[in-house]
Amino acid sequence: MDSTSSSVKVLPGNPPVELVLRRSARARRMTLRVSSLDGRVSLTRPSFVSEAEAMAFAAEKADWLRKAVGRTVAPRTIAMGVAVPVAGVERPILPGRPGIGEAGVMVRENRPVGPQVAAILREVARARLTEASRRYADRLGVKIGRITLRDTRSRWGSCTARGDLMYSWRLVMAPPDVLDYVAAHEVAHLRHMDHSPAYWRVVESVRPDWRDQRAWLRLHGGTLHAWRFDGD
Repeated sequence: MDSTSSSVKVLPGNPPVELVLRRSARARRMTLRVSSLDGRVSLTRPSFVSEAEAMAFAAEKADWLRKAVGRTVAPRTIAMGVAVPVAGVERPILPGRPGIGEAGVMVRENRPVGPQVAAILREVARARLTEASRRYADRLGVKIGRITLRDTRSRWGSCTARGDLMYSWRLVMAPPDVLDYVAAHEVAHLRHMDHSPAYWRVVESVRPDWRDQRAWLRLHGGTLHAWRFDGD
């Protein structure tokens, strides 16, 4: 079993860089990563490497770290009047009966805005991802199981051998073709539980433009994760 522990450290400089320092019994070398989604820095060190050595290693990479963090998308806070993307279209958040209408995303004035918008987007995401998943399951002749939505950062979706599907509800903010591609991607795993050439041929049979949609996620996915829904 891998034994790990972690702590938050700050690399001094201009600007200072906060990083999560992890000690892993399984690691054989130090690894330094910057999340493209939120700029979070993590440094994993083997058990035989001291904390001081790890921080010295990070200091050697300080210039690269600051450039990498600077390329990440700045957080965006949900608030009344702010425009949030829904199916790739910016829609203003306005007071009114909760839901998505022609005017924008409507929420109650006397309640925190962020959680209301998140709940509305999750509801729309569930409907659209369920429809897309069932549609591709019918086309590929496979049977899907339970569909769950999460706020994942490491992946946009996953599929189990039993046919259970998991999606990031933030996909509802992306253009419809992108959401549709992710559904096709996961359902296709019920034909091939890998990323072999045979698997990609299945994806291409139902989404010939899958390369464009995957490229969109790689280029713009960080903007979806930049939104913070815990504000007022």
